[in-house]
Amino acid sequence: MRRTKEEAEQTRLRVLRAARTVFARQGVARTSLEQVARAAGVTRGAVYWHFRNKAELFYRMREQVSLPLLDRIDLALSPAAGDDALADIERMLLTLVEEIDGNEAARTVFSIMNFRCEYVAEFERELKGQVDRTGRFIAQLARSYRRAARAGLLRPGIEPQHAALDTCAFTIGLVRLRLMERGAGLLRGRGRRLVAAHVAGRRVEQVGVHR
Repeated sequence: MRRTKEEAEQTRLRVLRAARTVFARQGVARTSLEQVARAAGVTRGAVYWHFRNKAELFYRMREQVSLPLLDRIDLALSPAAGDDALADIERMLLTLVEEIDGNEAARTVFSIMNFRCEYVAEFERELKGQVDRTGRFIAQLARSYRRAARAGLLRPGIEPQHAALDTCAFTIGLVRLRLMERGAGLLRGRGRRLVAAHVAGRRVEQVGVHR
């Protein structure tokens, strides 16, 4: 029984890997479960055993990389993360950069979500989910910026909610540019410096410190 469960799990993972490959190559709308099954080297019935339809396969593929990343973001922006909330924000942004640059599965899934999926019909709820997750991300950032303000770290005149919206827009733009450049070198090697500059622009000037 244990061997059967392990084999079933291996099949499920093969189907998810195949879905990433086929979705990335030809788009979600133009992909059939039959094509995913062929790419995975399994029967269509094996695909249906694990996933009710293409939409569920898409959601599970997304969750496979997004849930661990969301956990890392939650941890980085937790009030218990550190005394310097701006450093926590910078660390969280660097986590995203590293995930895009160093995790091929995550990079492929993010590319599919940004450029290879039409959010209509059964995928419309995924777009709503993205809006909800973005709202949650902004709320987390706002809490971190408020912590920074209370600690005297946030530059005077910067409102935490506006800073959170700005950082969210910066993050979305950074990720999309990195995904779309495809070797063009627009951001390669510059991600960490851009993140550092973004956060530094919100930090209060330290008297007597020359940069």
